[in-house]
Amino acid sequence: MRITDDQIIQLISKLQQLLPGTHIQRSNKASASKVLQDTCSYVRSLHREIDDLSDRLSQLLSTIDADSPEASIIRSLIM
Repeated sequence: MRITDDQIIQLISKLQQLLPGTHIQRSNKASASKVLQDTCSYVRSLHREIDDLSDRLSQLLSTIDADSPEASIIRSLIM
């Protein structure tokens, strides 16, 4: 099954709506290329945030009792 140009336009529009800050610019339609570039940048930034948060949780885990309920919660968040 081939995807139509209209379907691609709809998918790009939906993707653009998911990007932060685009709710302000909804009337301003960006090119598909720009939306895809912004999406890739956003996903990379989310990966960096995940890595940073994981590091922070690991550091926190090293400062508390390993058998505590808090440690169990932190371990569940890391994994």
